[in-house]
Amino acid sequence: MGQHTVEKIGGTSMSDYRSVRDNIIFKPTLANNMYQRVFVVSAYAGMTDKLLEHKKTGDAGVFALFAQERKQNNWFPALQDVRTAMLEINHSLFDAGELRHKADAFLNSRLQEAQECLEDLHRLCQHGHFSISEHLATVREMLASLGEAHSAWNTAHLLQRDGVNAVFVDLTGWNSPSHMSLDERILDAFKNIDLSKELPITTGYAHSETGLMSTFDRGYSEMTFSRIAVLTEAHEAVIHKEFHLSSADPRLVGETKAVPIGRTNYDVADQLANLGMEAIHPKAAKGLRQSGIALRVKNTFEPEHTGTLITGDYVSDAPCVEIIAGCRGVFAVELFDQDMAGDIDKFDVDILKVLRQFHAHIIAKDINANTITHYLAINLKTLKRVMRVLHERFADAEITQRKVAIVSAIGSDMKTTGMLAKAVKAIAEQEVNVLAMHQSMRQVDMQFVVDEEDYEKAICSLHKELVEAHNHGRAICLAS
Repeated sequence: MGQHTVEKIGGTSMSDYRSVRDNIIFKPTLANNMYQRVFVVSAYAGMTDKLLEHKKTGDAGVFALFAQERKQNNWFPALQDVRTAMLEINHSLFDAGELRHKADAFLNSRLQEAQECLEDLHRLCQHGHFSISEHLATVREMLASLGEAHSAWNTAHLLQRDGVNAVFVDLTGWNSPSHMSLDERILDAFKNIDLSKELPITTGYAHSETGLMSTFDRGYSEMTFSRIAVLTEAHEAVIHKEFHLSSADPRLVGETKAVPIGRTNYDVADQLANLGMEAIHPKAAKGLRQSGIALRVKNTFEPEHTGTLITGDYVSDAPCVEIIAGCRGVFAVELFDQDMAGDIDKFDVDILKVLRQFHAHIIAKDINANTITHYLAINLKTLKRVMRVLHERFADAEITQRKVAIVSAIGSDMKTTGMLAKAVKAIAEQEVNVLAMHQSMRQVDMQFVVDEEDYEKAICSLHKELVEAHNHGRAICLAS
């Protein structure tokens, strides 16, 4: 292992430069040494939504508008809106003068080249032998790279202004003469960097010959972060967020009742990712776990707090619930067919093909003799497409949809008698109807499907029973 850390800064944190500088850069992980750290930065908050599409609502950004072949001109004003928003950020960060001029020139150059690429591609695809759909993956990668290039360039030069020997490390492959694998691009970029006296500020997007977004989509920056940590043999990987990884959402259960988890393992991180509450993308975590690199999740705005340490081998001292988490806006899609009995595998495979076609994220799934229910984290537009195709393929089936919420109790070891009963009792006492329930034999999580309007009550009741009623100063441990 090296002496250095690799640290990722999230978009919300990036939008507050002063806090990033004072709470992260000027408060080094290793005492009395500002260097021996690599920073991987996200785009400023909301910028990737504008460039691609809104992550939660699905509202179209530049990419989504460009992909609508019948309305090609709609993307241009969206790109100008991005330019305006990015320039406003520049003008809030840089005083009028030479450095602001350089920042604006760098940004305008990238945006102009991107615009010209889109215009050229649009004209090319007017010819009958070319189709925009064949190039959309490349367009998506190009547009995504703009956000991280913007934030990384700005941060590196702001830190240089403030006395730090920061280095802008551009992994976007912009105007690169050759294609490389992700690992080759990272190793090439870092081969001449002296971590003992240089502070790399690295783009969260990295271009590779196979494309990151086709596999990781919006989780690409976490994969870049993970591979840098693995390839440079980092001592520790750190993610800086605007909140602690806590026993529950403080906005729901109260700031005095939610506590930072402190310690957990990559298994728990995977369960959180499945609910859309990513500490880190599961495939990015895999590289860290296999290389024996610990991950620390810290709160940007509480720099003295050690945060939560995630390792591969951690197991709580006694069976415990470490976090109550969940997600709203989940769609339960239920397919019932009396003829399914005895032939359920075929139905299951065919349904999954439809869900994969629309890249629907499956949180959980129920199966009985003649019914299959999938709990999907998708937007309404995608749901309508899924339902239309399912009705076409299963004309004789009864297919229904229902908006629900999923609430989960998660821990590195929950194997103790009575924990499930306690959870169900706590929810029932709040007169919350449990629509479905899941617990695997590994007993690292319990999932409860409830009506969306009961989400907060379910979270608070489980937290009160399984966390607050026990050792409030740390993650709850229920002795068997």
